[in-house]
Amino acid sequence: MTKLEAIVQRQREGAQFVLSAQMLGMGVVEFDAIATVWYDDGGPGFNVIGTPFRQVVEDDFLITRITVIKTVQRK
Repeated sequence: MTKLEAIVQRQREGAQFVLSAQMLGMGVVEFDAIATVWYDDGGPGFNVIGTPFRQVVEDDFLITRITVIKTVQRK
């Protein structure tokens, strides 16, 4: 099980929680790329809510943290 799956699985449906590059053991550039996809399309078991937190990293404005909400899993 990946770190992301473990974090999402621990949450209750409807819970809001934060995901960051550091939490997932990813580099900021890698996290920014995947967080952008999640922002547009949703992630595995969650949707991004609010505005992603960005920081300047090597002259680029990259997403380093997002707030998400766990979606209801259909059975």
